[in-house]
Amino acid sequence: MPHAPQIRVRATYLRGGTSKGVFFRLQDLPEAAQAPGPARDALLLRVIGSPDPYGKQIDGMGAATSSTSKTVIVSRSSRPGHDVDYLFGQVSIDQPFVDWSGNCGNLSAAVGPFAIQSGLLDAERVPQDGHATVRIWQANIGKTIVAHVPISGGAVQETGDFELDGVTFPAAEVQLEFLDPADEGDGEGGGAMFPTGRVVDPLEVPGLGTLQATLINAGIPTIFVNAQAIGYTGTELQDAINGDAKALAMFEAIRAHGALRMGLIQNIDEAARRQHTPKVAFVAPPAGYTASSGKAVAAGDVDLLVRAMSMGKLHHAMMGTAAVAIGTAAAVPGTLVNLAAGGGKRSAVRFGHPSGTLRVGAEATQVDGQWVVTKALMSRSARLLMEGWVRVPGDSF
Repeated sequence: MPHAPQIRVRATYLRGGTSKGVFFRLQDLPEAAQAPGPARDALLLRVIGSPDPYGKQIDGMGAATSSTSKTVIVSRSSRPGHDVDYLFGQVSIDQPFVDWSGNCGNLSAAVGPFAIQSGLLDAERVPQDGHATVRIWQANIGKTIVAHVPISGGAVQETGDFELDGVTFPAAEVQLEFLDPADEGDGEGGGAMFPTGRVVDPLEVPGLGTLQATLINAGIPTIFVNAQAIGYTGTELQDAINGDAKALAMFEAIRAHGALRMGLIQNIDEAARRQHTPKVAFVAPPAGYTASSGKAVAAGDVDLLVRAMSMGKLHHAMMGTAAVAIGTAAAVPGTLVNLAAGGGKRSAVRFGHPSGTLRVGAEATQVDGQWVVTKALMSRSARLLMEGWVRVPGDSF
């Protein structure tokens, strides 16, 4: 019986922020996978090693966490004022689907370096030294990201002394601007940033009761609740939650009912097929704790504490898009995030997460009674880990 040979597909493996993913130029994908659809999804699933009932992704490039089961497709942009189009696919670990519903803020930091290193940016746009500005169209959510990529000797500078909690080694700093990051919500109030038109809502979750929640579309759709209201302090690390089946079921219930309230789904059953969005995060006032690295975080080091769920598990640090949501919500008086940080108007916050701390800024203003955010700012780092080809069985897509 003949067996299909493996084929090779040019790819690059990069770390961006606290995530890793397999990056492709659109032109390098097999023809059948160059357009959205089942063939593309099947290829990416096989590259990453999903679906894997063992939950390990041994037979692929994934590393069995939401932070490492990721794929990116980049191409030159035909959109005026943009250099490249960036499409992100969150690959399910144990189910046969790729979620295209949102962005990855961490991997956004690697898109600019990848575009330059892959020849997708015109050579005259890259200085000999300094920073190259890469204007990125985030195709999943239809938003613009501006990356300021450090350049040394005409090439992307990857090494440096910028330290990012959640990443072991220092690297060069990549500054990101998320322009107009609030999404156009289609919830009951139709508000651009707050889909219900309110900064705090009562959210009824069967079996749990009614929680106060901030439902926001900025960076990525996110549901914020108070840690105390669900029995936590905001100082928890992964082990306190990820091994607790009852807690995980509670968070999924909050996520599903929040998604319904935000208008992201029409039926509660749809939440299971939309794992990447929305995110659920819980917030608390400042308190001291020991991060997963053993680093001591003092109450005075942060404005508030935030823990966030990603793909059904507590994230080891913080998703970049959720950081945008945190910064944006913190800038709007009266949200749960803002209140946990002490209230009032602010343009930046430093929050504590399981791996340490992160600072994020946002510029929010009121226009005709509606809150509008023009820009969110944060710094990440990125590094190319491996380049060449990935191989997959030729009959797998």
